[in-house]
Amino acid sequence: MAPSKSVTLRSETAVSLVDPNQSLKASKALLAHMKKAAKEKAANAEKKNLLADPEDEEGTKETPIWLTLTTKRHIAGSRSLKPSKIVLPHPLNTDPELGICLITAEPQRHYKNLVASADFPAALRKRVTRVIDIAKLKAKFKTFEAQRKLFGEHDVFLGDSRIINRIPGVLGKTFYKSTAKRPVPVEIQARVPKVDGKRVKRGGGKDADVPNACSPVQLAGEIERAVGAALVNLSPSINTAVRVGNASWTAEQIAENVDVVAKTLVEKFVPGKWKNVKSLYLKGPETVALPIWLTDELWLEEKDVVPDAEVEALAIAAAEKPNIGKKRKSLEGQAEEEAEPVAKKAKKTKGAKTDKVPESNDAKLDKEIAERKEALKKQKKAAKKALEV
Repeated sequence: MAPSKSVTLRSETAVSLVDPNQSLKASKALLAHMKKAAKEKAANAEKKNLLADPEDEEGTKETPIWLTLTTKRHIAGSRSLKPSKIVLPHPLNTDPELGICLITAEPQRHYKNLVASADFPAALRKRVTRVIDIAKLKAKFKTFEAQRKLFGEHDVFLGDSRIINRIPGVLGKTFYKSTAKRPVPVEIQARVPKVDGKRVKRGGGKDADVPNACSPVQLAGEIERAVGAALVNLSPSINTAVRVGNASWTAEQIAENVDVVAKTLVEKFVPGKWKNVKSLYLKGPETVALPIWLTDELWLEEKDVVPDAEVEALAIAAAEKPNIGKKRKSLEGQAEEEAEPVAKKAKKTKGAKTDKVPESNDAKLDKEIAERKEALKKQKKAAKKALEV
């Protein structure tokens, strides 16, 4: 049998433990609940929403649905300002009136010509409302007011992967205080051909002055994939939420997106893969989370499990520590504070009779300490009896 030369994507070989039937059941139940809640809210409203879409009677057209991943350990060591993409079978943003801002490397004129080319799809060209390079972006949008205006003019921001790490320093907290409109990285440079498995370097001469850009068709494909993809924003936490659809979709569409996102998210972004996954939930903005997958073990390794005896010993040590030493120390400190001003007065008045410092009552202090110890012993006995029961 001849060896196969077909290329298989990593996402196609990844194993998913999520049952597709469970995803479909959860999607149907969630959609039914969200539509019912939207109808009740509209019926009980005192005033009618005059700006509502007449085609969207239930008011759920733009309501997002999220897949929530909970891990046993942090999914990332630090917060990432660069969103990652997961290509979906059903794209998220298909609105023809969606405004796209493309931030490129220099010079911007070359990339504007790519968008204006006849090979670039006309429908997508209408959605790309601005093409600007990083130098012009830095020069024109220095002030906070200008950045806020840019933020409101466009719905989606895409950034050339070569300069994506420089954009946070230019746009600042206006864009990066939330994950709503963070620039999504896109690959718009030309694909370097390979010879004998190695990439060929670009030659000098005339080609050195020409920007390393892809073709109009490739640029259009990158933009469409980035706009319709599910975005993953990683942070040092055990909870990660990824948008997988809208409430106006069918249950089958949401279930297919859920299966792809769950499989890719775990295999590509979670350290330890499925061993580190605690649960997967499907939820809306104002709904409870519906579980679609739960792990059998709540820990990642055996060393993460603390025996009951150690937990009890730590609790007893914590109860004993703050009571005995601090009381005696505080009383001694008060005695020292009372003694200091008397000593200073004695130095100032020569020949005068100094007042005697009152002696501390050790018997009373010992009695208080003994009473506290006795109370602690009773508490320990009661705690042990409760654990045995």
